[in-house]
Amino acid sequence: MLIGIPKEIKNHEYRVGATPDSVYLFVKEGHTVYVQMGAGVRIGFSDEMYKAAGGTIVPTAEKVYEAEMVLKVKEPQTSEYPLLREGQILFCFLHLAPERGLTTHLVAKKVVGIAFETVSDPQGRLPLLTPMSEVAGKIAIQVGATALQMVHGGKGVLLGGVPGVAPAKITVIGGGVVGTQAARVAIGMGAEVAILEKRLSRLRELDDFFGCQLTTLYATPRSIEEAVLTSDMVVGAVLVPGKLAPKLITEQMVKKMSQGSVIVDVAIDQGGCSETSRVTNFSDPTYIMHQVVHYCVANMPGGCARTSTQALTNAVLPYALSIANLGYKKALKADQGLLEGLNVCLGHVTHQHVAEGTGFAHTPAAEFIHE
Repeated sequence: MLIGIPKEIKNHEYRVGATPDSVYLFVKEGHTVYVQMGAGVRIGFSDEMYKAAGGTIVPTAEKVYEAEMVLKVKEPQTSEYPLLREGQILFCFLHLAPERGLTTHLVAKKVVGIAFETVSDPQGRLPLLTPMSEVAGKIAIQVGATALQMVHGGKGVLLGGVPGVAPAKITVIGGGVVGTQAARVAIGMGAEVAILEKRLSRLRELDDFFGCQLTTLYATPRSIEEAVLTSDMVVGAVLVPGKLAPKLITEQMVKKMSQGSVIVDVAIDQGGCSETSRVTNFSDPTYIMHQVVHYCVANMPGGCARTSTQALTNAVLPYALSIANLGYKKALKADQGLLEGLNVCLGHVTHQHVAEGTGFAHTPAAEFIHE
């Protein structure tokens, strides 16, 4: 199979869909890999390294998109839409539920869109989203701590406090991978941390893991409001795979928060969990609404692009090799979890939650895996 690795063009996105090690393994399996010139140079993967791994360096995105499978990190940007073609496999993060425009283009182009974020494993976990969720959870506290500084519009609270002065109070909404990693970093920095979660089994796990370092709270509209209104920082870490994030933080709550508080909405890829959230980017990452600082960068792990690329490609490679070796139909048929990643296929929306979010009719993914 001809595999294409384009240079990412989203704002300040320096991750890349394959490392030289990944390219070496593709080539070893008999595949040809086109890598766009400079695709990984900013994070230490030179064109020479890709060449040494057996990749072919090509000068343009147009050449890369001649590939049967395009392996990248972020969803296609507007300038990439014309490069897509019918039957082409697009394997990357898509986050289509809040993006009817992108979904419309992928359906019109009749691509085979397999989304990292909805691929599952036999335990129901999300193996391709997990490494980026781990990174995003940790970054959330770093950027939130910066946003709390006065120069960025924050209230001037130090996360860990100092002797005689109380630490910052942080609320994390959602006890999954993002929330757990955010809590880990926040506790390590000395903050007072609470996690709200509606799965009692998960609350017990978090309580056993963190002990008295963490307050666990059952998530209800009332408990969420009470926690939000008394917090210096709120981290939105809510996820329903493939679905729009629920708006758990209302605008009325935000209006009641103290001046200079911070919301870091990690759920922004799926539309955000605050009614006041809107997508930002690394060039202009924050805005202030109702005197509250909002950080809503949609590709947050891209801020630590080398670490993120290595973690992501470690997880993606076995799936990408399966698709390349077997073809997408046989690979999807052999792995129900990979089939869950099929979001659009040959002009149809094949993921139920994406269909619900975008208003398209739903066609079951299983209809596309028969020879």
